[in-house]
Amino acid sequence: MDFARQQRDPTRHMVGIAFVILVHALVIWALLTGLGQKVIEVVKKPMTAQIIEEIRPPPPPPPPPPPPPKKIIEPPKVIEQPYVPPPEIPPPAPVAPPVIANVAPTPPPEPVVIAPPPPVVIAPPAPPPKPAIRQGVSCTKKDAPTFPREALRANIQKGKVNAILTIDEQGNVADVKITASEPPRVFDRAVRDTLVEWKCVGEGAKYQASVEINFTLKD
Repeated sequence: MDFARQQRDPTRHMVGIAFVILVHALVIWALLTGLGQKVIEVVKKPMTAQIIEEIRPPPPPPPPPPPPPKKIIEPPKVIEQPYVPPPEIPPPAPVAPPVIANVAPTPPPEPVVIAPPPPVVIAPPAPPPKPAIRQGVSCTKKDAPTFPREALRANIQKGKVNAILTIDEQGNVADVKITASEPPRVFDRAVRDTLVEWKCVGEGAKYQASVEINFTLKD
């Protein structure tokens, strides 16, 4: 039987039609019974896909470093030195025997006479320095001041005045300074006018002396 006759065989067409009808009938039955809806829901579920990575073996360790090159130690070179003959040593000269001379004995030294030290002259002690202001003074002319009339009018019967005199190189009174007076300023002028006329001992240099003048009214 050739291919054209097989295509025209009605039996083959009937089998195909019956299979198609059976498939449609199963689909309609599944829709009616709800089995098709379950199949759709199962198909709608999300599908999870896992990617399985390939497990790679660890990389091999690095190769060890090459060993250092070996140092070649050369043996030290021996330098041959030329032969030097030893120096010729002359024979020792004959030593003359020592000559012993007669040494005269040295006389003993004369004793040294130590002279006594000169006597120590002790200078007399220096006089003590004079004070800057002396207490009292030696004068060849030393008049007493008169009782002032102002004191008589004021009924003052006594008083006291302390003064410092400045005496020049010739013994003249160059200055009179009143340091205290009792009663104040009553007897100052009479004391100053009188002490300026005093003539004291000159010492070749200026010096100062303190004096005290007392006033007493006599009957």
